[in-house]
Amino acid sequence: MRTRKPAETRKTEIVDATLRLADELGPERLSTEAVANVVGLTQPGIFRHFPTKQDLWSAVAERIGTMMEARWAKAQEARATPSEQIGKLVTAQLQLIQSTPAIPAILFSRELHTKNKVLRKAFFALLSRFHRVVADLAARAKEARELRADLDPDDAAYLIIGLIQGLAVRWSISGRGFDLAQEGRRLLEIQLTALSDQKAAKRKGMQP
Repeated sequence: MRTRKPAETRKTEIVDATLRLADELGPERLSTEAVANVVGLTQPGIFRHFPTKQDLWSAVAERIGTMMEARWAKAQEARATPSEQIGKLVTAQLQLIQSTPAIPAILFSRELHTKNKVLRKAFFALLSRFHRVVADLAARAKEARELRADLDPDDAAYLIIGLIQGLAVRWSISGRGFDLAQEGRRLLEIQLTALSDQKAAKRKGMQP
């Protein structure tokens, strides 16, 4: 006799399957029928948990947001300078992308950009929250004289996020042929050096 799973367990399975298929098939080709086949349900079974495909995409966006924000919080727990925390934050974000390749697939998909307004708004809100976290750390790094005094923290955050996004695209179209987090750490170090307060660093180096 088949055991009926709790609704929340089924929802989790459905969202997990959707994330896998978004990577394997692409968001545009993903169907509720394909999701149903993976989790062993009928399409009506999927719709009992998510009445519309839009509801399913919203749940996927919420899951990605939860995973990201948990990693952002953990990256900021460590005792480190603001610049070091930026490094930990970027590494955490890239590690998540590497372990969940559906994220860039969704972010750069037609489903997100032209077809699904609710999904687009959800990801834009998530990106805005990430920008705020990075900008706050950049402001603290500026106050600590780790970054240039004339640097706008918002601009610094946009540059750092641009590094993440560009690297994710290169990783994806290269066939995932390199370690995303390792390459990100290397490029971020170059970027932060370019944005650093060189004069303050020299003054510190001259102190006995």
